[in-house]
Amino acid sequence: MKPSESEHEQTMLSRLRRKLLGKPRDINEPSIFHKISLIPIMAWIGLGADGLSSSSYGPEEAFKALGPHTYLAVFLALATAFTVVVICYAYSRIIEHFPYGGGGYVVSTHTISDSAGVIAGSALLVDYVLTIAVSLASCSDALFSYLPPAWLHYKLAVVSFLILVMLFLNLRGVKESVTILAPIFMVFIVTHVLLIGYGILSHSERVDPLIHELRGSINQDMISIGFLAILAIFLRAFSLGGGTYTGIEAVSNAMNIMREPKVQTGKRTMVYLAASLAITAGGLLVCYLLYSIKPVEGRTLNAILADATFEGWPLGEALAFITILSEGALLAVAAQSGFVGNSFQSSRLSPTGAGFSISIFGFEPGDATARLRLARQYGVKTLNGPPLPVSISQGSCSKPPLKLLTSILSACSDDLITVSRAIAAGS
Repeated sequence: MKPSESEHEQTMLSRLRRKLLGKPRDINEPSIFHKISLIPIMAWIGLGADGLSSSSYGPEEAFKALGPHTYLAVFLALATAFTVVVICYAYSRIIEHFPYGGGGYVVSTHTISDSAGVIAGSALLVDYVLTIAVSLASCSDALFSYLPPAWLHYKLAVVSFLILVMLFLNLRGVKESVTILAPIFMVFIVTHVLLIGYGILSHSERVDPLIHELRGSINQDMISIGFLAILAIFLRAFSLGGGTYTGIEAVSNAMNIMREPKVQTGKRTMVYLAASLAITAGGLLVCYLLYSIKPVEGRTLNAILADATFEGWPLGEALAFITILSEGALLAVAAQSGFVGNSFQSSRLSPTGAGFSISIFGFEPGDATARLRLARQYGVKTLNGPPLPVSISQGSCSKPPLKLLTSILSACSDDLITVSRAIAAGS
């Protein structure tokens, strides 16, 4: 008996879905968690990319805020590196005390109250939307730094396309998406080691003149504007560079996908993240100063720095382009943590009876697995919506204005309701 036309269409759709998303996992398989969990290197790539990619725009904003007082970049680099280390250490302590993930949501719930935990969890959902929107918008900014100005009107289309690509990658699974994006991460590491390492070492003979120049600039500003004004300029630049520290929380929020022993895996991932982000962000600020980088309309400071650093190298232009291309691609990888974190956070905020669950680990193992699976599936799908209006409203700019927060919160509330209903229906 031949299959009907509707059955044939359903078969075709199933095949297409299997091709795009991969075959479904058997949640009852004993070794399933070992297969999908992440070792420290893979966790550094999949979750640490969000924090490391912040070096693509955080140091730039801080350096621009210094204005003519660029000598403060040395102190800004030290302060930035120190802050990264302190934050990473704090999250390492959270991992020790709350090894099953949840970050600020779990900490607030257990140390303050359930209501405080729900507020913190909802704030994290908003943060994940902004992470995706800002990361992919900054990605387009980096890529279009090397494209003709006439192409700028295609930026929004590129951002929308990237959001859809990340959607399909994450529906295939966390480990699969991280494995696909791993080469991008490694290219970023190699090119930026060359960029920062050569940029600093090639100016080693300028150390003494630079120290004298710093002393002269400080003395001149002390006389002309005073210590309080210098401190105000420094603090303003430091605060505007606060984007450098976004994404560090991703590791502690997603401890669920760490391979056993979870605590050691999470803490080692935090060490990798702290070292890479502190060196990259601090090194870029020093290189801006050494090369006397000035803002240029339509280009990022990192693009200008790459051109100046690799000028005169064999294939220097190509290497500079690859460096910025890897930077833009890493920002796309950073959006990965938004998709991952949203699904896990949604599972913790799922309704159980009349209230909210403190953690999915409060249920029987089978129920927890089913909830987590449903949360990931529906969370990734619904999270694909809010970043699009954010990008459209901004014209693909990397700094969403405050007037958009109301619409973003509304979108996240819809996400939470959709995910919660799906989980409740499946439990």
